[in-house]
Amino acid sequence: MQRVADWFPRPLVTLRIGLIVFVIAWIFGPSELRSAVPIWLPFLIALGLEVHFFVDAVRATPSERPDRGPLTVDRERYGYEEDADELLLVREGDEELWIPYSGETPDDVQARIAEANTRPLYEADVAPAPARERPRIPAAARRLLVGFAVIGGLVLIFWIVESRTGWDGLDADTRAEATARFSREASIVAGKPVTIECDESGRYVGAVQDADGIAEVGGDLAFLTPERCLALYRLAFENQVSSNQTGLAIAVLAHEAWHLRGVADEGTTECYALQSGVQIGVRLGLSESTARRLMRGQMVENALRGRANPAYLLPAECRDGGRLDLEPGVSSFP
Repeated sequence: MQRVADWFPRPLVTLRIGLIVFVIAWIFGPSELRSAVPIWLPFLIALGLEVHFFVDAVRATPSERPDRGPLTVDRERYGYEEDADELLLVREGDEELWIPYSGETPDDVQARIAEANTRPLYEADVAPAPARERPRIPAAARRLLVGFAVIGGLVLIFWIVESRTGWDGLDADTRAEATARFSREASIVAGKPVTIECDESGRYVGAVQDADGIAEVGGDLAFLTPERCLALYRLAFENQVSSNQTGLAIAVLAHEAWHLRGVADEGTTECYALQSGVQIGVRLGLSESTARRLMRGQMVENALRGRANPAYLLPAECRDGGRLDLEPGVSSFP
């Protein structure tokens, strides 16, 4: 029986098990994981590794074809040299004999057969192994197809879960009511009527654009990703708080609202957003202490994210009593 390892080499097995575990952990695990790692990243890595294994298998040097001639033990048993002119396969009953042949007469051949039958066996006869049926699909292609099937199955599971539990799982009236609420909060910060939309199509924000929100400076329309909208909805309508997800969603909403107000510099906008986020969180259902704790957590996150994009780093004046302090008379910051 062919072992599983012959069909799926250890690196492939490890890769696929790891991918399955990660996707399950991403869907049902902590929100910090979903916030830190976009779901498309492990799928892209897995796809690249599958192709890499396939190319390596195709480029591998083919093994040498086995010699179908008689073995050395056969030559010793039947008494002919390595450089015999020809070898004649003779079947006598159920037995097959290799007889050296160099133009002998039939009588000479019969004599050689009789001589071979009288020789003692040097080794016990070994029954030939049954021929292994060659697979219709090459091994490398089979492994690649199985890999694609695993990745496709996980994508399907992720899509089903997200469509039933994510922002898209809410009915149209509920989503409209939620975005109207988000728009009111943004309008308070922007100082004018503005509209917040959740970009289900991924045309404006998302993993491809590497942005949780976008707004035209001084405009009246901003887009948020469905993930941020869902976190805001769960806070405002279901009173559910997930520290990192909730804090990030509030900060993104406030950030885009300050852009709509006319602030262009990203660092300054982020500083104002974390301060305004406290009151947005309170209006959406948080206690003031919880809202401040979430925004302070976002200040820590800002220092980490800012390494990849320094433009968003909080300026030095973003501190209690600093030039960017919106409430210099209040000791709590943000």
